[in-house]
Amino acid sequence: MAKVNKRLAVLVGCNYPNTQYELHGCINDVVAMKDVLVKQFGFDPTNIELLTDASAATGEGPSLMVLPTGENIKAALSKMVSQAEAGDVLYFHYSGHGTRIPKPAHLFGHDEAIVPCDFNLITDVDFRPLINQLTKGASFTILSDSCHSGGLIDKEKEQIGPSTYRAASPLSYKAKNVPFESILEHLTTLTGINTSDVGTHLLESFGANSSLKFLTPQLEPELFDFLKADEGILLSGCQADETSADMNPMESGGKAYGAFSNAVQMVLKENSGRCYFLVPA
Repeated sequence: MAKVNKRLAVLVGCNYPNTQYELHGCINDVVAMKDVLVKQFGFDPTNIELLTDASAATGEGPSLMVLPTGENIKAALSKMVSQAEAGDVLYFHYSGHGTRIPKPAHLFGHDEAIVPCDFNLITDVDFRPLINQLTKGASFTILSDSCHSGGLIDKEKEQIGPSTYRAASPLSYKAKNVPFESILEHLTTLTGINTSDVGTHLLESFGANSSLKFLTPQLEPELFDFLKADEGILLSGCQADETSADMNPMESGGKAYGAFSNAVQMVLKENSGRCYFLVPA
């Protein structure tokens, strides 16, 4: 019998309920994306891992739901990559906040990161090793509907839409960004340590589950080969210095959604036969 190539997905939606950083459409985004993957692209639901913080909104205790903590997201991605074989299609969809981490004073620029529900930041340094470990012949598409998402994988292919969103009718929206100063303030309340070094706070709070950026001051060259050719594709809602939008039409009775996630789902529904990054080779 001929080998059937797998289609694997990890979908993460963070609404940060009951916090000052609360969004409204991120869980809707990934639930809708799961429906598109199953009904239009033939993904087996058992090969799709869905991580959301919906239980935090209701105050429910532990359940079968896997929370989108930094540790859980990285574990799900690592598991998916380890299962991949030549010809398989891997897809990661993240909808939630992003942030930018200032580099040390002697360096220029910022590092981009996504913000899991526990604020255990996942940085661009964490994504590159995953892509580099991908089995030859498999493809890996990352869609990040978050602020500053254009810089999540250095030297990666990017497909970026217009830098502005024009709604057909007035809608309220919120930028999907937690400023670095707010990240630092939040982590300081967790650790009680008086320092502006975000790495110190993350290591104190999350230990070995912190980002590789803070665990490995001297990065191994073979692990972080940023120029390595790969089969990764980054679909980002904005460029590294821009913001993405969480649209909230709930006042008119509609569902909240991420502007980029919604746009991608509309394109997929209209062009399912031509979306090569979701179809096995």
